[in-house]
Amino acid sequence: MTRAERHGRWIDYWEPEDEAFWEAGGRRVATRNLWFSIFAEHIGFSVWVLWSVLVLFMGPEYGLDSADKFLLVALPSLVGALLRVPYTFAVAVFGGRNWTVISAGLLLVPTVLAGMVLEPGVSLSTLLVVAALAGLGGGNFASSMTNINTFYPERLKGTALGLNAGGGNIGVAVVQLVGLAIIALAGSGAPLLLLAVYIPVIVIATACAAQFMDNLSSVRNDTGAAKEALSDRQLWIMSLLYIGTFGSFIGYSFAFGLVLQSQFDRTPLQAAAVTFIGPLLGSLIRPVGGALSDRIGGTRVTLVTFLAMAAGTAVILVASAYESLPLFTAGFIALFVLSGIGNGSTYKMIPGIYRAQADAAIAAGEPAEPALLRARRVSGAAIGIISAVGALGGVFINLAFRQSFQVTGSGAAAFWSFLACYAVCAVVTYAVYLRAPAASPQAANQPQYQTV
Repeated sequence: MTRAERHGRWIDYWEPEDEAFWEAGGRRVATRNLWFSIFAEHIGFSVWVLWSVLVLFMGPEYGLDSADKFLLVALPSLVGALLRVPYTFAVAVFGGRNWTVISAGLLLVPTVLAGMVLEPGVSLSTLLVVAALAGLGGGNFASSMTNINTFYPERLKGTALGLNAGGGNIGVAVVQLVGLAIIALAGSGAPLLLLAVYIPVIVIATACAAQFMDNLSSVRNDTGAAKEALSDRQLWIMSLLYIGTFGSFIGYSFAFGLVLQSQFDRTPLQAAAVTFIGPLLGSLIRPVGGALSDRIGGTRVTLVTFLAMAAGTAVILVASAYESLPLFTAGFIALFVLSGIGNGSTYKMIPGIYRAQADAAIAAGEPAEPALLRARRVSGAAIGIISAVGALGGVFINLAFRQSFQVTGSGAAAFWSFLACYAVCAVVTYAVYLRAPAASPQAANQPQYQTV
């Protein structure tokens, strides 16, 4: 696309590492783009998990059982995970501002369609198609992070990306809080009110992106770095760990209210009254995982987190056996908190691992500058891919719950599988990054900027 053919607000000169440029106006432009990016991404997360709230409105008159509802929340999780990779590359193709306008506007598709079809008697197949489209909101995270990453100098990327990620994640809790308010005030028969709240907000977010955000003409896709990252086993090991942390966070966000309804016969209001707590705490505590990693190392924090998640899952299994709702709820919320810490610590490990590889290459005689440049390029590409693979964990969690309730009438079997997963992740973390000298755990534990 030539400059004459471009549409939207384009900036051709952008040098955030130049302090004079940064202070003369670069900071102001970057900050403006950051806040409106957070707004659009926040709404994207809310739409992504929209069906975790809508299923609470679906009483017996819809003719759906627990298995059907878990399928409804698994599909947007799957679509959102799959869209993260193409959304990452879309920023360079269309421009960060232009793609934010497009991706935010696309959120009208699943919300408007939901408003058109959501009524008793609608077929399950129709609901599944519309629910799958809500996955469009899951892709927004990847493009938003890629876009904001280009606006900030290295020394400030951690703060900027942390704010961007946290502001987006909180959208999960906010849509659940709005759902709680609607159920409390209007009853469980008014799901269209939730859509009536979000449709105008989507329009506002789209308009704000068009009016206040910018494209950077210097942004390019580094497909070579992506290919190199895909061939590195570290990417797949870290993807497994991120399935255990972020996959848990997003999967439980979709499933929490439905599990309470299915296992403890909670009413929509009773379920909604606690559903938002876990995602809210998990989102707010995410930066703590990064801060702890700065002090004691990302690998150590990740290992302790997985061990604690296994213990929390064991508490839930005990609560299930004794049918203790308070203990079950406390254990479930603890998993949200721990997954939030793990989200911060696992992402903290990624740049350190690739920096360790660069240090090893330099020690072997490779010039420092190209080795360090490769580490930055490959770790940046790896982050986008790992975020996509990790989100697939949300699909696995909801399908596990579906199968467990369908076969046994309880979520216990699913929790046993989650416990096993956390145990495997803990063993992998220890064996690869703490015990084995070849993995350079010291470098992986070095303080790095908070990439997400």
